[in-house]
Amino acid sequence: MNAMSETIHLEVGADGIAVATMDLPGRPMNVVGEALMGALAAVVERVESDAAIKGLVLASGKADFCAGGDIDRIAALEDAQQAFDATMAMKAVLRRLETCGKPVAAAIAGHALGGGLEIALACHARFVLDDARVKLGQPEVKLGLLPGGGGTVRLPRLVGIQAALQIMGEGADIAPAKAHSMGLVTELAPDRDALLAAARAWCLANPRAKQPWDQAKFRFPGGDSRSPGVVQVLSIAPSVAAAKSYGNYPALTHIMSSVFEGGLLGFDAASAVESRYFAACATSQESRNMIGTLWYQLNAIKKGASRPAKLPASKVGRLGVLGAGMMGAGIAYVAARAGIEVVLLDTTQEQAERGKAHAQGLLDKAVKRGRTTAEQRDAVLARIRPTTSFDDLAGCELVVEAVFEDRAIKAEVTKKAEAVVGAGAVFASNTSTLPITGLAQASGRPAGFIGLHFFSPVDKMPLVEIIVGAQTADATLARAFDFVQQIGKTPIVVNDSRGFYTSRVFATYVLEGIAMLAEGVYPRHIEQAGLQAGMPMPPLALQDEVSLSLALHVSEQTRKDLAAEGKPYPEHPAERVIRQLCEIGRVGKKAGRGFYDWGDDGRRLWPGLAEMFPPATAQPPQRELIDRMMFAQANEAARCLQEGVLRSVADGNIGSIFGWGFAPFHGGALQFVNAVGPQRFVGGAREPAAAHGARLEPAARLVELATAGRVFAD
Repeated sequence: MNAMSETIHLEVGADGIAVATMDLPGRPMNVVGEALMGALAAVVERVESDAAIKGLVLASGKADFCAGGDIDRIAALEDAQQAFDATMAMKAVLRRLETCGKPVAAAIAGHALGGGLEIALACHARFVLDDARVKLGQPEVKLGLLPGGGGTVRLPRLVGIQAALQIMGEGADIAPAKAHSMGLVTELAPDRDALLAAARAWCLANPRAKQPWDQAKFRFPGGDSRSPGVVQVLSIAPSVAAAKSYGNYPALTHIMSSVFEGGLLGFDAASAVESRYFAACATSQESRNMIGTLWYQLNAIKKGASRPAKLPASKVGRLGVLGAGMMGAGIAYVAARAGIEVVLLDTTQEQAERGKAHAQGLLDKAVKRGRTTAEQRDAVLARIRPTTSFDDLAGCELVVEAVFEDRAIKAEVTKKAEAVVGAGAVFASNTSTLPITGLAQASGRPAGFIGLHFFSPVDKMPLVEIIVGAQTADATLARAFDFVQQIGKTPIVVNDSRGFYTSRVFATYVLEGIAMLAEGVYPRHIEQAGLQAGMPMPPLALQDEVSLSLALHVSEQTRKDLAAEGKPYPEHPAERVIRQLCEIGRVGKKAGRGFYDWGDDGRRLWPGLAEMFPPATAQPPQRELIDRMMFAQANEAARCLQEGVLRSVADGNIGSIFGWGFAPFHGGALQFVNAVGPQRFVGGAREPAAAHGARLEPAARLVELATAGRVFAD
């Protein structure tokens, strides 16, 4: 074995094929940075100069091939020129690799993402382990970036412009079988030995290998940027992207521009164009927001930043779920998918079985789409036991109640479950609004009582909000945190409060939209403002989805609770609107009518809104509506941090994006303040507060930051 460096080990076989094994020291994954690219440059030089080497196989000594670019390095870029130079240096190495005059194959046994896939694209052939767990892709757009290592140049030349735009624009993972069918992968291998053997054999069989784009008669699959079919795609792509993103994600536009311009140019010129667009992305505020939150803060949470330290890790083997409605059934499904035995309990066997049927429906779809097998489906279903007997909860290490939002019902099931499960079991409530400390009063062991707030639909929503009650023990929190990660969800940890963090702040978005309706703003303007702000759904439609009657129930319950505590109830102007609609039976989507008329053909704003809430003659600018919605959310998030409901800035940002879809390009509700600037934010909040009420006054914490010239940080 010849060790080129600690980063890449090179071994030349008797057949003349060299195997370069990437194994970046001190890192769990290979990442594209100066160390890896420097070592790869040395390998290329050796391959070029050593006549005994007939070909090169690029492999990995880690579980994955290469995870992508070094985000630390990208985040440290100070200006566009620095970003441009960095990508051009990387691409110089990759260009030399694919033009070294000898065949180069990639043996990919794990994930090849971002820059990792770009390295593989610079190889003449790509051999991939035939395992659905292996993922390929260009996810850079999710961090406000574009592939800067040649992805926008090589990928369209390999799979066609339209397919490449979809891969890069969506940033979705690609399974090996799909990658093979679209021409991204040369061949699939059943195991690691076969993978390496196939790559070596290909190198021996193709001694004069060249990239397609380096051959004289190269043509883009499906045509270049001048081709009529491609022109048609590229002509509508910007408008489609704009309809989805409202111009909030510049990386999307830059990807399309790089591909279009690159499709008119030679390879090297196209590479330079890509680097210029990468530099524009890397230095944008949107990218800095997304990298800060969706990379650094998210990874900190995943590593346990919100978990009590020095407590042993735990796993749940048997879970009890009380209530087999949509939430309970969803929780049962994701737990069973994670290998946990689930007892799914409801008041009738029929209802319990219906909850299991929900899981079967999801699994049947997965089988149909090739995402799982019939055997795997049956194994998951076998782990869900529908029942009406609390005795079946015996042996459960964790019980999650997901019954109706009624204190008496929750208290009843809490007592019945605790009478059966062991003394060390954790009991969790899935409530979205009711304070955990109050619910824990029904428990005989409040130290083992906690909130686990899942989001609907459970199988798709990535977040679980963990709510710590006044008496919740750290050991209980640690076990809840471990469970959330065990089922593949992202946990945030908050302290107990009415509405906690996510429900409380999310409500401000919806309620401000409804309040605007009462003020005479056109309903369509309100809905458009929500979408233009970057929210996943407009506020009126969202309230219909959640249900107006539920919102009314929550507000009435809150009013009663505060009265019992001797506290005033600050009624939001939106509540009058909700009450009026409920009184005439317009209670939301489930009833087929709310702010919208809902039918099989979709939704339409109810024409009667104009009579009930006459539009004002003078309409506010759209920018004002957008700012008001966003400022209201960020302001309430700041109050949550100020009051100690939020424990960290990271939890606040991740919770806002993953919980209710706060516009990701802003980097979360608190990062939104940082990007705007606390001084500017405070000034901008005071004007709508003067016009629409004290609820919009900037939080004291914001005023403190503005005065001190600081930003939110952990």
